[in-house]
Amino acid sequence: MELHVKGKNLEVSDAIRSYAERKLSKLDKQVSKLARIEVELAVEKNPSISENQVAEATVWLKGHTLRAREATRDMKASIDELTEKLLRQIKDERDRKATKRKIDKHALDAADAAALDS
Repeated sequence: MELHVKGKNLEVSDAIRSYAERKLSKLDKQVSKLARIEVELAVEKNPSISENQVAEATVWLKGHTLRAREATRDMKASIDELTEKLLRQIKDERDRKATKRKIDKHALDAADAAALDS
């Protein structure tokens, strides 16, 4: 898994970078080694927005691209919620693929049975 952490309107400190890498390493078990993850940390400049610490991520998988965005008052909380959202998206994607494989297998078995009956 290739992970990039970058900042927008923000200098990413080593502490925040290592925190994001540690939290997002949870995804390593769920995705292939070829997956690429790009995390962008930002601070909204608008004073009327109270939840101005934003974490956005893009995950490039083999056939799909997943995106997530979280905004809270604390950057670490944003990263935590972003990680949970990405884990849920990856799990849903994996379940969709497994369901498709089951359906294809059943269709294949039905076609084989029909061919044997003929």
